[in-house]
Amino acid sequence: MSDNKGPTHHGKEEDDVVEIKKALATGSGSTHGAAAASTVAPIVCYCIASILMTVVNKFVVSGTHFNMNFLLLCMQSSVCVACVYTVKKLGLISFRDFDSKDAKMWFPISVMLVGVIYTGSKSLQYLSIPVYTIFKNLTIILIAYGEVIWFGGRVTGLTLVSFILMVVSSVIAAWADISDALAIGDPAVAEAVNGFASVSGVVSKLNIGYFWMFLNCATSAAYVLTMRKRIKLTGFSDWDTMFYNNLLSIPVLAVASIVAENWGYENLNRNFPPDTRNFLLFAIAFSGAAAVGISYTTAWCIRATSSTTYSMVGALNKLPVAASGMIFFGDPVTFGSVTAVGVGFFAGLVYAVAKNNQKKAEAASQPSVIPMANRTS
Repeated sequence: MSDNKGPTHHGKEEDDVVEIKKALATGSGSTHGAAAASTVAPIVCYCIASILMTVVNKFVVSGTHFNMNFLLLCMQSSVCVACVYTVKKLGLISFRDFDSKDAKMWFPISVMLVGVIYTGSKSLQYLSIPVYTIFKNLTIILIAYGEVIWFGGRVTGLTLVSFILMVVSSVIAAWADISDALAIGDPAVAEAVNGFASVSGVVSKLNIGYFWMFLNCATSAAYVLTMRKRIKLTGFSDWDTMFYNNLLSIPVLAVASIVAENWGYENLNRNFPPDTRNFLLFAIAFSGAAAVGISYTTAWCIRATSSTTYSMVGALNKLPVAASGMIFFGDPVTFGSVTAVGVGFFAGLVYAVAKNNQKKAEAASQPSVIPMANRTS
């Protein structure tokens, strides 16, 4: 028995060593404790990174006349690649050298990432942080049913209940957001013509924000599902994924900025006012460095859990993210906004329970594979 078990166990250890070298200790270990730790660590790191990125990006795009999102994202990606390459040169991390074949295979993913971060930045530009984070829940539903189609996933009754709660929280958030906007430009308070014009302008701005938000949900779901599939084909580690994502997005963002954005002297001054230019550039550089964290922890979280769980973690993360919006950006604290965040958070808890029950049921229904393999080996 021990002779049969030895080679099998040794082979498993060799596989683990290879995976650890590829993913720099982000892969699962051979014990249950290590597996649990490898699941918790990426989730915690992703939560911290996503809060940081949301707050910093909201600050950068909150300028009154800011309209150069492609340039902003290009600068962030450039700083991100520079930071990662520097850390690699210092010997702290390791990832594949640039390869044209890998680049060609991964380029569509990078283009999709450009769509995700651009629509996300436009959403933040028009919507408050609480509304933005709540509506990200809709991405979870798209990803979950995408996993059903592509990866043989399953949606249980309790999971469906959590999805319904997510939709309800999004509706409440939109209602509260529009109500607050109408209260600010109430035609009963101002002159009739000016009042209605103000309401029309505010609602138009919100409509643009919701358009970008729904587009962001669609592109995010497509990106996460496609990246999960492509990671399996390329064998990319988490650092490989982050490096190629940002490196290949730079030319796409640069071309988009040159073609679609106004590079005139006056527009550059409006986007980067002289009195706040240095601090704004510092914030952009900081967010680019922080993008190393969000890019890496995203791939790490998807690899260690699943793409649906990764999105759900982001949904549970809405409570501190929404609080950061209320603290740093003066987002209104109303009954509707608090209720929307509360319902969305509860939906996340229901989903977590549903996934845990589903996991236990699947584990109970599976036969004991390892002992049988040892007996027959």
